[in-house]
Amino acid sequence: KSRGNKVIVIVGKQDSFLAVNADFTLNSFVEKEACGNNLAPTSSTTAQMALGDALAVALIDLRGFSSEDFAKSHPGGALGKRLFLTVEEIIDTSEKPKVNFDASLKEVIYEISSKRLGATAVFKGNEIVGMITDGDIRRMLGDISDVTKVLASDIMCENPKKILSNSLAVDAMELIQMNNITQVIVVNEQGYYKGMLHLHELIKEGISE
Repeated sequence: KSRGNKVIVIVGKQDSFLAVNADFTLNSFVEKEACGNNLAPTSSTTAQMALGDALAVALIDLRGFSSEDFAKSHPGGALGKRLFLTVEEIIDTSEKPKVNFDASLKEVIYEISSKRLGATAVFKGNEIVGMITDGDIRRMLGDISDVTKVLASDIMCENPKKILSNSLAVDAMELIQMNNITQVIVVNEQGYYKGMLHLHELIKEGISE
């Protein structure tokens, strides 16, 4: 008060020294603590917390504080990541599994295992024409007895799901869950291959639908 500041207090005793000398008093009086001995702060702490929450909510509304404002103040939190974290910030652009459409099965397996993303993009020239996952290989091994002549084009999934690198990570999670897949190919606005996003990377970042 000696510096000219307004003093606002939350007290349980309206005749206390603090309450009497405050400019504004918020009453958090409780008749009895929930503690059986009426000693341990229980009901009083709950009242303080409820009153504090009410003040915070009122100020959020009064100042027009949006979820975007909150996320900017907490970019590493769950809300911040949902509103701002992009796909490009998650993927490892140095690990871009790719094979040619006429690659052998051995080449496909090596590319998938070496890049450790569980899948590889399939190219024909500069165009992405398909995708092969480790699951595709397992299913193929159960159906084909002679694998020596199997090419990437024989087992690839055509028209794989893609997402723009500047898309939000939460949108990538929605795409993956809606299509019941675990990987999605990442491209930029010009269609250039930027990498591959695995479901595990989204989970590690705490992204949920």
